[in-house]
Amino acid sequence: MVSPRSHERYAELARKNIVPLLGNAVLTSLRPEQISAAYAKALVSGRRDGTGGLAPRSVHHMHRILRQALGQAVKWRILNRNPADAVDPPKVERTKMRALDANETATLMSHFRPTRMFVPVVLGVLCGLRRGEVTALRWRAVDFATGHLAIVESTEQTKAGTRTKDTKSGRSRRVALPSLAIEELRRHRVRQAEELLKLGVRLTDDDYVFAQADGRPVQPNSLTHEFTRILALSKTLPRVRFHDLRHSHATQMLASGVHPKIAQERLGHSSIAITLDLYSHVLPGMQEDAAAKVDAALRAAIDRVAG
Repeated sequence: MVSPRSHERYAELARKNIVPLLGNAVLTSLRPEQISAAYAKALVSGRRDGTGGLAPRSVHHMHRILRQALGQAVKWRILNRNPADAVDPPKVERTKMRALDANETATLMSHFRPTRMFVPVVLGVLCGLRRGEVTALRWRAVDFATGHLAIVESTEQTKAGTRTKDTKSGRSRRVALPSLAIEELRRHRVRQAEELLKLGVRLTDDDYVFAQADGRPVQPNSLTHEFTRILALSKTLPRVRFHDLRHSHATQMLASGVHPKIAQERLGHSSIAITLDLYSHVLPGMQEDAAAKVDAALRAAIDRVAG
């Protein structure tokens, strides 16, 4: 099963990119070299507007969709083997992350403070929440007594509208709130309650933490657009994506010596391998720090024994 948003994307790739290249091929006669040639053509002239080729990542997605579809044909015994298994998709370089340092993060928070986007920024840089988790967060998930957030759902925007779904890992998680985040969320709740009261509406725990002025939820794409618009008003801040706030939180955690397992749980990755793979660039410095600590501890112990 895939989410409706993923289904839309896969269907669009199949309709606009795979069918024009391979739609006339006879399924039972489809050869790996035909598929390979289709990928090569897509990379050179695959854009429907005629302005050039598709990105390697898009062609890689085409390969995944085609391989899965042909795999189903094998299960149904329409094909004896999957011809896409013998084709290597183009190599995709990982998108470079831009993590903000502490000074840049402070400047970012100051820039966004006068705007409605301040709370999403706080949740991104201090808690590592994803965009859909921010737009799905309700006040009932905020426990001021224990200082925790319960991340139990996310929102996804499709052509049919916005829907609630499980988190990306499929599991809920508890995120400890830094004291700074608790302070900002308390202030925000008071402001939000006063804003709604002017409309004759009482704030409840079912209301969204980040909402429109009348309490209605914010669409994920609207969050992205507004973040980009406000960020562009700054002459000094780097042009980062909202998702890079999450990367900044993770990088700052690991660089401060937080154990990767804790970072994994906080970020909601399905496995620690994902965390280690994404943030391997932070680990060399951590290893040096660990070596220095072990060295200091052993030297102290040797001195005690010798004395």
